[in-house]
Amino acid sequence: MDIRQLRYFIAIVEEGKISAAANRLHMSQPPLSQQLRAMEEELGSRLVERGGKFLEMTEAGKALYKYALQVTQLMEEAKLEVREVGNGVNGRLTIGINTFSVDGLPDILHRFKELYPKVTYKIQQNESSHLCKLVEERIVELAIIRLPLELEHFSVLHLHTEPFYFITSAQRPPYEQEEVSLADIQACPLILPSTEGLGVYYSILESFSRHQLQPNLVGECSDVPLLLDLVTSEFAASIVPETVLRRHPGYPIHAYEITGNGLSTSVGLIWNKHHYLSKAAQNFVDMLRDGIS
Repeated sequence: MDIRQLRYFIAIVEEGKISAAANRLHMSQPPLSQQLRAMEEELGSRLVERGGKFLEMTEAGKALYKYALQVTQLMEEAKLEVREVGNGVNGRLTIGINTFSVDGLPDILHRFKELYPKVTYKIQQNESSHLCKLVEERIVELAIIRLPLELEHFSVLHLHTEPFYFITSAQRPPYEQEEVSLADIQACPLILPSTEGLGVYYSILESFSRHQLQPNLVGECSDVPLLLDLVTSEFAASIVPETVLRRHPGYPIHAYEITGNGLSTSVGLIWNKHHYLSKAAQNFVDMLRDGIS
């Protein structure tokens, strides 16, 4: 049997007559009678019998009718869900987030949820370079990363650019002014965020190198709360993106704006330009693009 025959049987049962069911199905009576006989032959049981003016279900017919309703209902639900997934109304948004990512992500996801309340989410956090690998391997469709990175295989939507700050313990701030240059701080012991060769770390070292300065590096740390604890305890100073300060308020640190060097980082949304992007992901990209324009 197929779904078409099940719909025929439902109509026969609910109308009680072959002629009435044929009218409901917009077909002639003989083919419908043939379909009923074909189902009975396949199942080896009579499904209906005449009882007065109307057909009545046998016990076998009652069992088939119950499952026919379930199967056709599931089919309709499957069609609706596939249609909604195709339109991005339903489905799953898989997105990677950089360790030092945008602090406004909850607001962004709230906006998207208001537009597409049936979409579910898979959110993974990692370093930008690893997120690129996850997108390339299609483990996540989208990722919010920090630049610069090699992005030959990706489409990129630039979200914003933000400055870096030099941070020290608030107990004994080394400078009275609120702004410092890289030359002012190159001798200070520094523990930098992230890992050597990756996004934030690379941007900081590249700025020192561009100004022919050699920073006094004592370490690196990819865990932001631990990094801030080390700065607070006067273990070392650090340089962090503005987002870190907004996402981790309340630490007894002093933040200095770094001037005269162009030390900033770009944040972008990436996806694999060589692969299909789900409608849910496309809708997310479009929402962010509309918010920027």
